[in-house]
Amino acid sequence: MASFGRPRVLGRIILLLLLIVALVVGGIVWFDYIGLIDAKAVLGPLYRTLGVPARTGASIGAAAPALLEEERMAKRLESLQDRADELDQREAEITKQDAQVQQKVQELDDRSKALDDRENSFNAKVKEYENRKVNVDQNAQYLTGMPPAKAVGILVAMDDQTVIDIFRAVEEQARAAGQASLVALWLSMMPPDRSAAIQRKMTLKPTSLP
Repeated sequence: MASFGRPRVLGRIILLLLLIVALVVGGIVWFDYIGLIDAKAVLGPLYRTLGVPARTGASIGAAAPALLEEERMAKRLESLQDRADELDQREAEITKQDAQVQQKVQELDDRSKALDDRENSFNAKVKEYENRKVNVDQNAQYLTGMPPAKAVGILVAMDDQTVIDIFRAVEEQARAAGQASLVALWLSMMPPDRSAAIQRKMTLKPTSLP
């Protein structure tokens, strides 16, 4: 009986050993296939014997578990870069709008300055007019108080527009005082051609100071 059982036990042991070897070899082949280990040098002859193509890719290193985290980090970095690009674009738009606002402000400042210049020019002209009117009124009073011949001699030396302005002032002062104006007398004492020219201009331009 003992001699009969030994062959069976030995056969089982051999079978188990072959199964273990097959599992080891299969595990090595599988790990090499998925890239966990690099067994091309060892399994190359076996692949060539069986006619199976050997894996050509590199094995997965010890850092393989970190690949997922690296991918997540890459996505985060990409998201941050997109956000940075968006912020840069907004900043560029704000800068452009600010430049447009500054341009409009400058235009308003220029318009305001132009209005100020026009107002100053107008005030200067008004002041000049007022000063001229004061002088003309004063001259009209002086000439009215002079003898007619002397007054006419002074008027003849003046330009036509000044003479007209003085005549207008003399007439206004005479009306205000309820007196007769000396303008007609002065015109009659002037040279005929000069008197005619002044009367013609007074008719064409009935208003007083320009």
